[in-house]
Amino acid sequence: MDQGLLDVLQNAKHVLVFTGAGVSAESGIPTFRDALVGLWARFDPAALATREAFRRDPTFVWGWYEWRRMQVYNTQPNLAHQAIAELSAIVPKLTLVTQNVDDLHERAGSTEVIHLHGSLNKPRCFACARFATDPLPPPDDPTEGRHLEPPRCSHCGGKLRPGVVWFGENLPAQALAQSFAAAKDCDVLLSVGTSGVVEPAAQIPDIAWRAGATVVHINPDAKCVRTPREFWLDGRASEVLPLLVQGFRSSR
Repeated sequence: MDQGLLDVLQNAKHVLVFTGAGVSAESGIPTFRDALVGLWARFDPAALATREAFRRDPTFVWGWYEWRRMQVYNTQPNLAHQAIAELSAIVPKLTLVTQNVDDLHERAGSTEVIHLHGSLNKPRCFACARFATDPLPPPDDPTEGRHLEPPRCSHCGGKLRPGVVWFGENLPAQALAQSFAAAKDCDVLLSVGTSGVVEPAAQIPDIAWRAGATVVHINPDAKCVRTPREFWLDGRASEVLPLLVQGFRSSR
């Protein structure tokens, strides 16, 4: 590992970890954009991930998201998720921001995860927008394409919708503000398994770099980096992150 990077890790006081679909993909969860296995290669986003789609056929949309939730339920956190949880016990401060809607970070032991795109496990009412107070039970049918009636809101009786950000919707304002604030405050940002093209989340590494942080991209896809204070580590997150955590640990 680059000695200059190791020196930075040794002095890190606040580390921001910013994760994308590539981290969950290593646990077997399909990404949205992969040309061969991506979810949108087989499904029409307009039929599944818009408010209009839910109005048109809420049972189809809810059933599909329950199928997705079953996929997550049957997977396990990988070494990348575990390394991030381990890192939180090493550095003085760690902020974890994810674009993923699964709960694999939490299941690996991370706490206070900022979900920029919402969560499959936190539905909210389509009518009054309140989040459900009762946790969703484990999904009971993995059948793709099954129509399921959405649960009802305990406050107003409206239909619950998946608690994820759909096309045409804004990211949660509080989560985005917390992410931008952490980017401005951190001295090291680890960008892991993200394409870096989805706005406005894609601004987070740039905000950190402009504020003086060292930015480390962990991705098997080539990444153009600026100098100084920006690195690209070629490889899978589950391979690179454990090594990087060793670097943090050995330098302290």
